[in-house]
Amino acid sequence: MNNPSNTSQVKIILVNKTDSKGGAAIACNRLLKALDSHLLEAKLLVQEKYIIDELIETTTNSSYKKFSNFFNFAFEKFLFLFHERSKDIRFAFSVANTGEDISKNKTLKEADIIHLHWINAGFLSLDSLKKIFKTKKPIIWTLHDMWAFTGGCHYSLNCTGYKSTCSHCPFLRKPSGKDLSNRHFNNKIDIYSEAKNLTFVTCSNWLGNIARESMMLKDFRIETIPNPININIFKPTDKAIARHNLQLPSDKILILFGAANVLDKRKGLKYFSGAMNFLSENHPELKDKIELVVFGKKSAANEMLDLPFKVNSLSVISSEEKLAELYNAVDLFVLPSMEDNLPNTIMESFSCGTPAVGFKIGGIPEMIDHKQNGYIAKYKSTEDLAEGIYWATCIADKTALSENARKKVMENYSPEIIAKKYKQLYNEILTN
Repeated sequence: MNNPSNTSQVKIILVNKTDSKGGAAIACNRLLKALDSHLLEAKLLVQEKYIIDELIETTTNSSYKKFSNFFNFAFEKFLFLFHERSKDIRFAFSVANTGEDISKNKTLKEADIIHLHWINAGFLSLDSLKKIFKTKKPIIWTLHDMWAFTGGCHYSLNCTGYKSTCSHCPFLRKPSGKDLSNRHFNNKIDIYSEAKNLTFVTCSNWLGNIARESMMLKDFRIETIPNPININIFKPTDKAIARHNLQLPSDKILILFGAANVLDKRKGLKYFSGAMNFLSENHPELKDKIELVVFGKKSAANEMLDLPFKVNSLSVISSEEKLAELYNAVDLFVLPSMEDNLPNTIMESFSCGTPAVGFKIGGIPEMIDHKQNGYIAKYKSTEDLAEGIYWATCIADKTALSENARKKVMENYSPEIIAKKYKQLYNEILTN
């Protein structure tokens, strides 16, 4: 093994389902670039590769393998059809009963540290994890949701079964003491019992605290290290130019809402809609002053029709440069998530100097400092959400909000800071 005192010589393999699809993939890719730019030898192993980058390796090199990947994903979801309470939670619960074996992958075998990220959707099964644990290599697992310590859900809502044993699962059609969540929970406990060199990292203190309370992970080392962001792409630029380039009005208060899928109930579209209607009813003077900007999958859906202000729909934005331009073009970003870890979107908005409003839930209060760089609203309160939007756009010192938002990122989420924290963790793990 390489000398652990010199992390630049240590080989690190990051593992994630894809290199760019979804929040975890984006965060993982940003970490890869942060590690590489600070002289750590890291590569990313994915099942689905979309980005041309020599640091990213895919396990899929044939049409047959693509079919196999799809089959594993579809078969897992097909089996879950017989258990799901409704189709609304179909992708909120993963049983990980299908997947591939990457334990013999050449790059993984050569690595000194295996660094897992989001591995669901037919990529790694529980058996796949068991084989990785048996390699006896040091393993770090960065958690982007709760799945690693639950009976299958990615976010547990109000359920705390993970503290003792999952059962009577609210996601399942026929919850019971020995239901699917209970069997999945016990399978994970058995697999973790064989993981002797496993360290967990959470992106937020919120997730770290509940992971420490969980039955599965309470005896493991758990650290908290945020995701990084490219501060040279996501940076403040001229608002007027950004609006001109995106063909957005120059004389309106622009309020942004967006997510990978804006119809994902967890992202809180109904609260955004409720807040905007409340704002319209209680501040009619804003009727012709505000326009909304919405981005993300299905952003032009019928659900947007009941919004009281004009909606500029931009659909999916895959380019980071274009996304940064969007954040610079607007006055405020609103993310009323019902559950979230450490949203990339708030970090992106802040890095561009655009304040944000969100609920007091998950890792969001760790990002938004109330009335310093944004507004923290009472959980699920459309009235307080509307109050926060009004305060940030009509009352607050906009220059101070913008400067504080950028400062938050520079002091907490820059690639240099995050790479340094992971470098220290890698050194400690190898030394021990």
